[in-house]
Parts: sequence; structure tokens; C-alpha cells
Amino acid sequence: MTSTERTRLGMSAVLSGERRGILGRLLFVGPAVIASIAYVDPGNYATNIQAGAGYGYALLWVVLLANLIAMLFQGLSARLGIVTGKNLAEMSRDSFPRPVVWAMWAVSEVAAMATDLAEFLGGAIGLALLFNLPLAWGMVVTAIVTYGILYFERRGFRPMELIIGTMVGIIGLCYLVEVLIAPVDWGGAAAGLTTPGLPDATALTIAVGIIGATVMPHAIYLHSGLTQARTTIRNETERRKVVRYSNVEVVLALAVAGMVNMAMVMMAASAFHQGHSEVAEIETAYHTLTPLLGAAAASVFLVSLITSGISSSVVGTMAGQMIMQGFLHFSVPIWLRRLITMVPAFAVVAAGYNATDALVMSQVVLSIALPVPMVALIIFTSRRDVMGGYATGPATRTAAIVGAALVLALNFVLLAQTFGLPIPFLAG
Repeated sequence: MTSTERTRLGMSAVLSGERRGILGRLLFVGPAVIASIAYVDPGNYATNIQAGAGYGYALLWVVLLANLIAMLFQGLSARLGIVTGKNLAEMSRDSFPRPVVWAMWAVSEVAAMATDLAEFLGGAIGLALLFNLPLAWGMVVTAIVTYGILYFERRGFRPMELIIGTMVGIIGLCYLVEVLIAPVDWGGAAAGLTTPGLPDATALTIAVGIIGATVMPHAIYLHSGLTQARTTIRNETERRKVVRYSNVEVVLALAVAGMVNMAMVMMAASAFHQGHSEVAEIETAYHTLTPLLGAAAASVFLVSLITSGISSSVVGTMAGQMIMQGFLHFSVPIWLRRLITMVPAFAVVAAGYNATDALVMSQVVLSIALPVPMVALIIFTSRRDVMGGYATGPATRTAAIVGAALVLALNFVLLAQTFGLPIPFLAG
């Protein structure tokens, strides 16, 4: 019997009341853990380093706010899959006019590839720095490792959940080590976490980067698919249990991701804010960490970056496959999709384009694509004809609309800045 089959049997026993205890509930952990990788991917490293280096602990509250919004939308995505048995892409295909479906698929496909570009390059940069390799060789090693991990997907959902869960644990452990090594001002961190404020226009720009790139389009699509057929639900009592367990998992998994992001900011604040506030790139952060905190701290930083890049690249490929399958009812072999999504990253490096600039541009693409899944998710989870008694109530619906409006407004600011459009309230 495979691990996936054992997990399904165990979940059925828990839902029927035959099995009790914390070990049984742990069988329901997995989907949110996989989705949480999107919130600690290499794109987060750059914005968190900028926040800590430039403003110390002052922007920690922004990380907290972004994490709360992420919890809400990932929870809604998981609920959609559990209640309807369909993922967000499938629901969109079945509910919207065909031209809208094609447009949604095209935008979402581009977003998935842009996400993979950032994640793939992040892992490659970490390998290149840690082992003193050319960036191209770092990309080759990243490709081989991600192919190897993706092989386990054919064995069912459980092996992949365990592998990604282990990698999330490694990233979390790395940043626990970092905050223990770095002389963190815990009083300043507490103040930054609980006292909202933006020192200047540049701080707003960084806050836009933190919030605007936090809720990832591919993670919203993916989470609904990871929960849609994980266990057999035989009645409404069992469905309510699964939804409740899912909500708890979302809060815990996203809380871990949020703490990792906060630890990144605190590490950067402790190491760089006094004397090195100009640090803004991953490579610079690594080279600056070595003389400040020692080679161990710098190496731990790279291990976390490599783990983040590889795991998030695997998850991005899974999401891209789900998006294509959901919108088009068509899929390609996973190895071919992995190959196709690697092409942009190799093209960027071959053309001599700056890898950090490529990461920034990938975030711009994500900002353009983000409204598609967010708005669709709010629509579907608000409809009683779709969700029945699990449709969002007034408070949750209002929170989702406000959260979406905030994220989309900040994404507009990010796009306007990128393309040089004047923004009056950012003047000066």
C-alpha cells in the first residue's frame, strides 16, 4: 500500500470517528504547506532584504498585513476545492463565456511562467554563489533536482506533500538560525510589528513590493486543486470537518511562512541597517553577510535560498499544469512542461540580462495577472448556488473585497512606478 493510500484510509477513519488524536489530524496537513512555498520564494527575499536594510524593523507590520491577506485567500481557495470538487480554473471554465476563459488562461499561463522564472533563477543564484559556479551551471543543477522531485508526483499526493513540507522546515530552520546569530533588537522588532507607519515615499514603494507580490496567482489556483479530491467526503458532517481542518492548516502553514518572512526582515535589519542600508540584491546581501555575521550565517542564507528556489519551482510547475488542465481540459507531460518553463530563464541568462532585473520584471507580470484569480475566487465563494451553506458571509466577503482592493491598488502603484507614470501622493 502506498503512502497516499494509507493517508486516504487514515483520513476516512478520522472523519468517521474511528480514529482520534493529533496524529490523525496531521493526515489532513499538506495542501496549505505546499501552497505556503509561494510566500517564501526567492521573490520575497529581495523585498524583505530591502525592507530590513533600508528601514530596520519599521516595515514588519507590512509583512504581517500581507500574511493575513494571504491566509484569507488561501483559505477561500481551499474551501472552493473541498466544497465543489473542482479547482478554480475548472470552475472558471464551466462558468464564464468562452472568450473570457481563453483570456483568463492566457494571462494565468504567462503568470505561471513568470513565477517559475523568478523561482528557478533564485535557486540557480543560490547554487552559483554557494559553490562558486557560473550561473548557467547553477541553472542546470536546479533543473536536474527539480526534475527529480517532480518524479514523485506520479506516486500520489502524499510523497510530494512530505518532500515540500521537509523543504519548508529547512527554510524555517535556516531563518531560526539566522535570527539567533544576528543581534536582533527584539524591542524594535515588536514596535515595528505593532506600529504601522511609512517613514517616506521609498518605504511605501517597498511596502508595495511586499504586499503586491505576496498573494501569488498560481498559489490561489493550486490550493483549490490540492484539496479537491484528497479524500472521499461521504456526508455534510465530514465536509464540515474537512473545511475546519483545512482552515486550521492554512492558518498554521501561512503563519510559519509569515514568521520566515519576518525573520528575513529582522536579519536584514540587524545586519545591514546600520552602515549597509544600500543592500538591495541577493548577491550583495550574501557577500555583505560574510564579514558582518560570519561565513556560517552567509552559508545558511544561501541554503535557505536554494531550498526556496527549488521547492517553489517544483510547486510552480505543478500549478502551471493544473492551470492548463483546468482551463483547457488538456495537459502535457510534466517533464515537457518543466522544460518549456525553463526556457525563459536560460534565455535571460544567455542574453546577458541582469538576473535581479529579471526577478523584478517577473513581479510586474504577476501584478498584471493577479486580479484574474482574486476576483474569480471572490465571485465563486460568495455564490450560494456554488458553495451552498459554505458561501462566505458578509464579514468574510467584505474582508476579501477590502483585501483584494488593497492588493490590487498597490499593484497598480507598482506598475505605475515601473513604467514611469506619475503618482501624486508619492511625490517627494
